[in-house]
Amino acid sequence: MEQQLNNAFAFAHGEGEAYWFLGTLLEMKATAKDTNGACGLIESLHPPGYATPLHVHQNEDEIFYVLEGELTFTVGEKTIMAKPGTFLYAPRGIAHMYKSEGTVPSRILIMVTPAGLEQFFVEASVPADEYKLPPDSIVPDMDKLMAAAQTYGIEIQGN
Repeated sequence: MEQQLNNAFAFAHGEGEAYWFLGTLLEMKATAKDTNGACGLIESLHPPGYATPLHVHQNEDEIFYVLEGELTFTVGEKTIMAKPGTFLYAPRGIAHMYKSEGTVPSRILIMVTPAGLEQFFVEASVPADEYKLPPDSIVPDMDKLMAAAQTYGIEIQGN
């Protein structure tokens, strides 16, 4: 349940708006509207083997914090193996990607600053019926995703 006191707010696990995005579950914890544009925060659950395409954000920095599982991040020329408790900073303008390793799902927090990128995920996703990974029947609309990427200053460089 959302609680607001003098612009303060809180969401417990499972209380944010949930979306299915490219085979993952995204839970919106904070948006530009919530933080007056300061930052956005997304909790993301990935199946084993999930990988983002190599991409560049032109408008915001991304900060990742690994909660569960193991991931391999590539940021520019650096490769970083990340386990629970790992903090990672990916500055705007630098190509990056990550992959969920192992045999169990991974869960991370993604903060963007300034806020705004979280709306890309909303526009390119499908509202989730449940707080779990999407069924295989949910097929991404790649035309919608690519149009949203262009709108939000994201350059997809590879898959």
